Amino acid sequence: MRAVLAVIWPLLLSVGFLLLGNGIQGGLLGVRGELEHFSTNSMALVMAAYFAGMLLGAQLAPGLIARAGNVRVISAMGFLLVIALLGYGLLPQVWFWIFCRVLTGIAMAGIYVATDSWLNKISGDETRGQVLSLYMVMQMLGIIGAQALLNAADPSGMVLFMLAGVLVALGLMPFLLSGVQAPPYQAARRMGLRELYSLSPLGCAGMVLSGGVYSAMMGMASVWGTETGLSLQQISIFIGAMYLGGLVFQYPLGWLSDRMERRRLVVGLSLAGGVLMLLTALLPMSFALQSVMALALGGIVNPVYGLLIAHTNDGLEPERMPGASSALLFLNGSGAVCGPLITGQMMAWFGPPGFFLFISALLLALALYGIWRSLARPGAKRV
Repeated sequence: MRAVLAVIWPLLLSVGFLLLGNGIQGGLLGVRGELEHFSTNSMALVMAAYFAGMLLGAQLAPGLIARAGNVRVISAMGFLLVIALLGYGLLPQVWFWIFCRVLTGIAMAGIYVATDSWLNKISGDETRGQVLSLYMVMQMLGIIGAQALLNAADPSGMVLFMLAGVLVALGLMPFLLSGVQAPPYQAARRMGLRELYSLSPLGCAGMVLSGGVYSAMMGMASVWGTETGLSLQQISIFIGAMYLGGLVFQYPLGWLSDRMERRRLVVGLSLAGGVLMLLTALLPMSFALQSVMALALGGIVNPVYGLLIAHTNDGLEPERMPGASSALLFLNGSGAVCGPLITGQMMAWFGPPGFFLFISALLLALALYGIWRSLARPGAKRV
């Protein structure tokens, strides 16, 4: 593990900065949209556009990496991300924000496919859970820091969007200057969804469902906060708590997953998260208790994403991993596109509790599917 860490630390550091910049716009758009008097359904479309961009980016990324290499793709996608972040502040209109969110999704998909496949090649089955957990920890650190930076300037101005762009640009420097060589990509081939599902039904279904959960968390938490009447500081605390939970529990659960059957861990975490979110939706709670629930939610959902990736890649040949990463990201994006749209409708029907009801339903569905697959193929390494 130490030898692997010595190789990947520049990549992890760059990921932290990239997510620090991108994390600012995730919370900022919900607050700025309220200031611009955008409707809940309009903001749901804006948030969903990001994941539509990820779907497109997941399809484009393997071909781009095969032609230009991991380094150039990550660099190009980083610059595209900077352009999109600055665009939000230049023209605060719903249609233009949708366009910028699509660009943001394409950029992040390219970065994720390049880094996911890279890390999966470097790590073996015995360290993959820990490596991907560290990768997710750096993402959490970046997003948690972003919530603190939301209070650094007036959200009605341009400063926070410019700050986000600067941080993304800084994030490219450790990666570009480190001299770390990416594994060769020439042998990579695409993997169809049917082939991937035959290898890991739980991985495929889990990525769709977790995509819906994660997009609801990422895209609609700030909208939920404004509808609940929370202040900007309280919204940043609530969102920060979700990522703090992921930060605290990510590596311990990744370490544990390298020593036990990953599917059992996925089922247990999903079941616990579904029950907690159902209680949050149905019971009156103070903001402090809601923040504790957000901490628990982040501690469950963020590790589950990494566990599903590790579970699917266990035993795959290196040349199949980039194709698997792209297919998994496509499935995750497919679920994520629907997340904000359905959450917005749930909130229209049930009010703010609809936010938690939607997340609870998806987590319980993932737990039930995992139990069913365990009964269908007991003892299998990937089900």
